[in-house]
Amino acid sequence: MLDVSIIKCLSDNYSYLIRDKKTNQIGVIDPSEFNAVDSEIQKTYKKLDFILNTHHHHDHVGGNIDLKKKYNSKIVCSSYDEKRIPGADIKKSDENEFSLGETNFKVIHIPGHTLGHIAFYSEKSNIIFTGDTLFSLGCGRIFEGTFEQMFSSLEKIKKLPKNTMLYCGHEYTKKNGEFCISIDRENRKLKDRIKNVDNKTKKNLPTIPITLGEELETNIFLRCEDKKVKNKIKMNNASKLEVFTKLRNLKDQF
Repeated sequence: MLDVSIIKCLSDNYSYLIRDKKTNQIGVIDPSEFNAVDSEIQKTYKKLDFILNTHHHHDHVGGNIDLKKKYNSKIVCSSYDEKRIPGADIKKSDENEFSLGETNFKVIHIPGHTLGHIAFYSEKSNIIFTGDTLFSLGCGRIFEGTFEQMFSSLEKIKKLPKNTMLYCGHEYTKKNGEFCISIDRENRKLKDRIKNVDNKTKKNLPTIPITLGEELETNIFLRCEDKKVKNKIKMNNASKLEVFTKLRNLKDQF
């Protein structure tokens, strides 16, 4: 099983320090910056075996090299992105596996935000690290990929067990919730989530992790087949991909 510590980085990034309880192997997901991550390591485990990157953007790999130098860590990344990941050591493709001690991760290729974006999913620990593809109450902007790629990536994630705990790359939940409720005003579960998010935000607490099941009920980007959502944006006869494309464009302008 896995211990997860949330590390706040930069203005709104999250990195995650993870420990396999059985073997005490330590990893970090998407170290945005050296100092914040190193400080947490020094307070806890005093070592770092692996650095896991979901994609190549600097706010997810900024701490790679300095952490690798200090702790002699191995960097695990997407084989599609290996030339753009600083210090890449272990390259993984879709459906490949990676083990942190006795915690086994499956690599899921989820392009859209970037072409090489991957997620790390542990079925045993009921955890997925989604980087900038799926956020709490939102999804990532499409920079390198296509709307179809991002939609397909989200559909992959939707198929995982509903009790899977979602850890994403940024604290965007409050703003995402404002957009969701503008489209999905009658969703009682969404209203309850927004209240919970507001309470946590006021206390400066992370709004994640969140279960995939809760996301499926409240995140409009995962509910493109919902009749009320389609009616609100006047796309009653549209495909799920067409609805997703419209929603993503609306969010970009929100």
